[in-house]
Amino acid sequence: MDAVTLTTRNLDIHPVRMSDLDAIVTAWSDPAIRRWTVVPEPGNLAQAREFVESTCAGGWSADRHYIFGAYAKDSGSLVGCFGVFGIDTVGRSEDFAYLGCWVAKEHRGKGYATEALREIARWAFTDLKLDRLEGVGEVGNEASLALVLKTGFQMEGTLRGRTLQDGIRRDAWLVSLLPHDLGLTPTIPYAASNDVAKS
Repeated sequence: MDAVTLTTRNLDIHPVRMSDLDAIVTAWSDPAIRRWTVVPEPGNLAQAREFVESTCAGGWSADRHYIFGAYAKDSGSLVGCFGVFGIDTVGRSEDFAYLGCWVAKEHRGKGYATEALREIARWAFTDLKLDRLEGVGEVGNEASLALVLKTGFQMEGTLRGRTLQDGIRRDAWLVSLLPHDLGLTPTIPYAASNDVAKS
């Protein structure tokens, strides 16, 4: 797929660039990002270059996953990275994918992450024709859980041993977002369990 550019009131959203390498390395060094997400170790400039050139660009060109950078319009600085994952596995057959992100610490608490997630979710539902997005986070990652719930995701439960962090399997929460949660129409009709029970 060709690179996509999205825009919101406060953000420009498009694939990350080589000029972002220093910002990526700085973000990766944040203990919170290292604790709750999976980033390269030790997270140096060479690894950031590999991330931009191979992981990000390669994902777009092969339609495996789509990783965006979100940039504050007022400064042009990188707010964080946001990705739609699983397109090459479950996405093609079941019309759903996973949405994940990390946000640079200086940009947290400004509403940027919520704004970016909603816009990317809209794009995934409308352009990729997905009917479900999932988010998975380690139990205890309350900041990320609050973020996705604020975005409109619904809590579905706890998954045992779902995440792998520092060589240890850990329990995770599972959240989901459907097109109608954002006022959009799904590609395939959806009948909720309570609707089925009434019919």
